[in-house]
Amino acid sequence: MKAIDDAAVNTIRFLAVDAVEKAKSGHPGLPMGGAAIGYTLWTRFLKHSPDHPNWPDRDRFVLSAGHGSMLLYALLHLFGYPLSLEEIKDFRQWGSRTPGHPEYGHTPGVETTTGPLGQGFANAVGMAIAESRLAAEFNRPGYPLVDHHTYIYAGDGCMMEGITSEAASLAGHLKLGKLICLYDDNQITIDGSTDLAFTEDVGKRFEAYGWQVLRVEEGNRIEILTEALEEAKQETGRPSMIMVRTEIGYGSPNKQGTAGVHGAPLGADEVLQTKKNLGWPLEPTFHVPPEVYEHFNGYKDILNARKEEWSKLFGDYRSEYPEMAERWEAWFSGQVPGELADDSRLWSFDDQPVATRAASGEVMQVLAEYLPNMIGGSADLNTSTKTYLKGFGDFQAANPAGNNLHFGVREHCMGAVLSGIFLHGGLRPFGSTFLVFYDYMKPPVRLAAMMGLSVVYVYTHDSIAVGEDGPTHQPVEHLANLRSVPNLHVLRPADGKETSAAWLHAVKRRCGPTALILSRQKLPQLQGSGKAALRGGYVVSQEIGEKIDLVLIASGSELDPAIQAQQELLDKGHSVRVVSMISRELFMAQDEAYREEILPESAARRLIIEAALPMGWESFAGPKGAIIGLDDFGNSAPGPLVMEKRGISAAVIIGKAEELLYAK
Repeated sequence: MKAIDDAAVNTIRFLAVDAVEKAKSGHPGLPMGGAAIGYTLWTRFLKHSPDHPNWPDRDRFVLSAGHGSMLLYALLHLFGYPLSLEEIKDFRQWGSRTPGHPEYGHTPGVETTTGPLGQGFANAVGMAIAESRLAAEFNRPGYPLVDHHTYIYAGDGCMMEGITSEAASLAGHLKLGKLICLYDDNQITIDGSTDLAFTEDVGKRFEAYGWQVLRVEEGNRIEILTEALEEAKQETGRPSMIMVRTEIGYGSPNKQGTAGVHGAPLGADEVLQTKKNLGWPLEPTFHVPPEVYEHFNGYKDILNARKEEWSKLFGDYRSEYPEMAERWEAWFSGQVPGELADDSRLWSFDDQPVATRAASGEVMQVLAEYLPNMIGGSADLNTSTKTYLKGFGDFQAANPAGNNLHFGVREHCMGAVLSGIFLHGGLRPFGSTFLVFYDYMKPPVRLAAMMGLSVVYVYTHDSIAVGEDGPTHQPVEHLANLRSVPNLHVLRPADGKETSAAWLHAVKRRCGPTALILSRQKLPQLQGSGKAALRGGYVVSQEIGEKIDLVLIASGSELDPAIQAQQELLDKGHSVRVVSMISRELFMAQDEAYREEILPESAARRLIIEAALPMGWESFAGPKGAIIGLDDFGNSAPGPLVMEKRGISAAVIIGKAEELLYAK
């Protein structure tokens, strides 16, 4: 190494060591062992602009091993991103920009929230898919507007997680040649050596997935790392994995290469010994030599100049291809054309019963006409979830211009890939599977909600009405699970028009994900449904008279039997209102006056009907109300019979309603 390279790498190491030591928590081992990897990539290869962190054509760097966050924070600080040394000193403290694991939207330059191992790897696959799709859409001869790489920094833990296997397999199939993974192969996890549980040949596994696999035996050799990265970039027909042998906690005389340096501070004595060992000043802490700052400032100027060159290229592109430039801006703006909401096809379903999954499929075709950057698919269930966009082609290695993604039976990977597509920018991702398989994709849904990503999840086959497939395929607890996720909007429409409203909300929402919960079975088209569903809850069938005796509240397929029950109760002289609660989250976001209008406090007798676990409905029911739901798993039998036997019917609703009406 040249002297300045050596000083720069050690600066990265000791910023991490001092930050973890001051916080009295963190993971110093990865930044110490991988500092040369990060330095080599960021100084010699990564295309980015510290002054413009959101430049569309930047390379993406994903620290999938998010516990090593100080590696990323040190690089961001040294390259001149808005992350001061004071923020480094406040590592893991309240309100700082340097939380324990990287958080998207919180720290400039962080591309995605990572920490749960493997999630970042799959996010990166989504980013690489987005790069390929957008390049096919916008690049023209002489105008490579979209021409960047996605780099992953992953560790042994990432390689063990199943989501990494799913995503790597998909990436290999799609031949994502601009995806490069740097695997920090230090062979240590929290419990000790990887020999305890992980002895496979990772390289052969990735070769089987269709990746190029390169090996670097000395992770501190910048020249060898440089050669490997150059070779990886030259490979355009498949993704590349660079296996880099490192020593966790490099430089620590007593802890290097051991599990003891993975997730705990070195300790004051060991910090001093490590600094002596590597020839670093003992004081002050958080030392950055002036020549190191000067060194990184030189890179910053070069990098910012590359962004300005791209801006000039885009200006020339606008002159030669004005319509394409306008499309670019529309795709990246996230705006929805105003006329979409008034398209009559969204509100004019015929009178025939239709499954909301089928209604959703019809709605999606209309949406895609207005939003041609919708991209997504299913976990091998397009024929059942009805999410295939007709006329938009399949995204494949030979056809990167397609909008329909085939995820295979990989729900976990699908969820994280969708997040990566959105994080990249320019596209509107959606993904679908049966509601019961949400279990397989909870982690990326949670992270998407945490990051505020506008991803749409289409979950069909939403209740015990699935029928003969039995309890393994009948979601009972899943609605409660979804609704428990902060910032996730859950919408369960009852007919075609409510399905249109649900989709409109999903595509207009810019601050978080949306889950659409759709039926397998056909449902009738209801009188009174429509755009009012955009408020989450509304009166779908009015009471008779000024006083309300009872309010029936239902969602999805249970709304129709609630209306049937209302008619018989009205005939018996009871003034009963029916409220469609398509989304509890949306309804609770309305102002108090509207909520009181729909569910007056004076109407204390309320009956809630939903073919799912009742959890979470208690506050809507109130002390004088009741809930008809399910407290056990489903059954295998024809769907209508299962619903009847499990008490989801107009007759049961009437019986329970009369109990409430005549209660003292």
